[in-house]
Amino acid sequence: MPSPLSALSPLDGRYHKQLAPLTAYCSEAALIRYRVRVEIEWLIALAQDSGLAEIRPFSAATVAELRQAAAGFGEADAARVKEIEARTNHDVKAIEYWLKERFAGQAEVAAAAEFIHFACTSEDINNLAHALMLADARAQVMLPALDQVVDKLRILAHELADEPMLARTHGQAATPTTMGKEMANVVHRLARARAGIAAVSLTGKINGAVGNYNAHLVAYPAFDWEGFARNFVEALQLEFNPYTTQIEPHDALAELFDACARANTVLIDLDRDIWGYVSLGYFKQRVIAGEVGSSTMPHKVNPIDFENSEGNLGLANAVLHHLSGKLPLSRWQRDLTDSTVLRNVGVALGYSLLGLVSCLKGLNKLEANPAALRADLESTWEVLAEAVQTVMRRYGLPEPYEQLKTLTRGKGITPESLRQFIGQLAIPDAERQRLLALTPWTYTGKAAELARRV
Repeated sequence: MPSPLSALSPLDGRYHKQLAPLTAYCSEAALIRYRVRVEIEWLIALAQDSGLAEIRPFSAATVAELRQAAAGFGEADAARVKEIEARTNHDVKAIEYWLKERFAGQAEVAAAAEFIHFACTSEDINNLAHALMLADARAQVMLPALDQVVDKLRILAHELADEPMLARTHGQAATPTTMGKEMANVVHRLARARAGIAAVSLTGKINGAVGNYNAHLVAYPAFDWEGFARNFVEALQLEFNPYTTQIEPHDALAELFDACARANTVLIDLDRDIWGYVSLGYFKQRVIAGEVGSSTMPHKVNPIDFENSEGNLGLANAVLHHLSGKLPLSRWQRDLTDSTVLRNVGVALGYSLLGLVSCLKGLNKLEANPAALRADLESTWEVLAEAVQTVMRRYGLPEPYEQLKTLTRGKGITPESLRQFIGQLAIPDAERQRLLALTPWTYTGKAAELARRV
């Protein structure tokens, strides 16, 4: 087996250990295994549920043996399929031949051998295999990885709910918030994005060469093939698509890839914000013994995990957007462009997973730096101008915005000058005292409450 050092893609090279969980669902061997599963389930359905005279029901032992062949399908089996494919130059036909070879000595299956791949086009098998692959990868790998990031962000939101922080809009000092509230914002966004990923209903079909059950009906004209196909697809926990050409049109896959890309975009936004907070000193990063931050500057602890995450999520979205934009397009009843593109599903999910893993690694190193947070707040008393002018509006004072603009815009302001301004306002004394007691680190509104709510 080639070394990861010789891999063309960093997903299979540098990052292969981090992405190992995904290979069970999105590798070439995994795709072959899912195809085998679909072929076997189709054969079992024909034998057990169709009532067609020419294929006898299998014994329970034979059904179990068939399903075990799919469940236990290993790398040696996949290698044998590839050997057959080298002869046939057709990947799905190779699976049909492998199954006939595999069960040649099993009397019940051998007697029904010509019902393997019965009335199917390759895309009947492929579309179901890809849908099952994505359903499993989503449930077993991608959503759990996203959940880990969300869970960590939720912990940070709660831990830092009361930690005041100077906000920045347009890169300039703005109304204070808390660090926990900023984490809570991302938790809420990612929860919504996760729901979108989970909600996509993956579709499937098994209706023949151009979607009309032509071969099915010429063999058995009186049989309800559409009803049988619907039951078969739904038994696989997929949504039945009754209208297709030779290929299932991939609209559901496009929805899923778009949903994944939206979650990735939220994560890229997080990566960039955390990077900035580290740069400002709002966060420190725990030092890992033995690690080097710079080849020449020994003092550095770089935010490399967030940079790695951002870069890989960008690559993921480039592939995901291509998949979602291309896959629903097919010339007339079929062209082959979707086939080669679909082989990159693992690439898109791999870069997405790598982005999640790197982001989580970075989040686990973060420590808030209250001193830096407080220092910024203490140097920006002008952010209280919003509070003062809003109270002035309440009591009908003339031109409150303009007065505060003159006092504060484009220049620093001291606690003393602001308090002097407040002291001369014609407002109730209780309101004056409340404004005089306000500081940049206490002017955080409902931030702490909102942070604890997620």
